[in-house]
Formats: sequence, structure tokens, C-alpha cells
Amino acid sequence: MDFIKRNAKRAVVEGLGWLLVAAGIAAIVLPGPGLLMLFAGMALLATQYEWAEKRLAPIRKAALKGGADSVKTWPRIVVSALFSLVLIGGGITWGLRPAVPGWWPLASKWWLAGGWGTGGTLIGSGIIALAMIIYSYRAFRSRA
Repeated sequence: MDFIKRNAKRAVVEGLGWLLVAAGIAAIVLPGPGLLMLFAGMALLATQYEWAEKRLAPIRKAALKGGADSVKTWPRIVVSALFSLVLIGGGITWGLRPAVPGWWPLASKWWLAGGWGTGGTLIGSGIIALAMIIYSYRAFRSRA
């Protein structure tokens, strides 16, 4: 039974680690805290793999620098928070799927395609971004 528990735990940790790495890489170019998710995924993988542990330090340094830079000035904090709220609002709008406007040039089936699946992803990204802003503010701004 211990063998099953140990392997199940390893599978969950590795699966979550790889999921966070993939999401982090995607969020580097898409909205979201890419470096922080990449760091979290690599930190999980570092518990299982030596190669991941060796590559963790530069990612950690870049993620912490990005977090500190994101709350360096009040305009950055305000713009980041507003962008996060726009993501959440866009996700709610996407999920509710208002009527197709007259200016929409494509077939109506392409208007806000994906429904709550896409909207939920946008809402989740906005919430994660707000959480990261709050974390960065408390970790880096309150020290100054």
C-alpha cells in the first residue's frame, strides 16, 4: 500500500509540476503571471528531478525580480490591477454571451466562442494576476 501511495503522490506532484511549467510558458506570451507559474512548476519538479533543481535558481531570480518590478511604482500597480479587473470583466462578459452586435463581420457562432470555458479561464487569470499583485506588494513594497 505504501508503494501505491508513494507513486500516486509522485504522479500528482509531477503532473502538477508539468502543468504549471506549460501554463507558465504559455503565460509568458499570454496574460498571466508566466514566470511565477514557471517557477512554481519547476519547484515542484525539483522535488523529483535533479536537473530541475539545477535550473531552478535562475528562474527564481527572474520571477522575484519581475514581482519586485511589478510593484515598484504606483502607476504600475494601478495599471496591473485595472488590467486584472478587465480580464475578470471580460471573462464574465464572455460567459454571459451578450447578443451578437451588428458590426460583427463573422457568423454568429463565432461571437465569443467557448462560453463559460473561455470566460472562466479569463476570470481565473485575472484572479491569479490580482493575487500576484497583492503578494508582490506585501513581499516587496512593504519592505521599502
